[in-house]
Amino acid sequence: MKKTKIIAFGTFDGLHPGHFDFFRQAKKLAPNSFLIISVARDENVKKIKGQKPDLSEKKRLTLVKKSKHIDKAVLASRTNYLSHILAEKPEIIALGYDQRAYVAELKRDLKKKKLTARIVRLKSYKKQIYKNHLLKKKSKI
Repeated sequence: MKKTKIIAFGTFDGLHPGHFDFFRQAKKLAPNSFLIISVARDENVKKIKGQKPDLSEKKRLTLVKKSKHIDKAVLASRTNYLSHILAEKPEIIALGYDQRAYVAELKRDLKKKKLTARIVRLKSYKKQIYKNHLLKKKSKI
């Protein structure tokens, strides 16, 4: 039976229950799914969020790979956000509730490349608690 490829993206600068819920939601988008997680590159995190992540991209990738909820983890492309999406050919692209960067371009670029992946926005999980910047503030108190 063919598996439905789903790809999701994120920084994953230390994993917490919100990330695990994100993985579970993405995995449930298709009954026979194969979940690929794309871990953002350090320089792209800095560009989007204004600061580098605490953990290096290699450490973040290693953390994500250890999650039992995913099937494959990859590092995102350094320059062309679309290249690894095209390489994986997902049927579904799962976005977090707060992921806004590249969304308009993503729809346009997928259409240009004739990739007909369905884009799904996932729900938040206790967003007033499980956001990395909030967790970092709490740990400093």
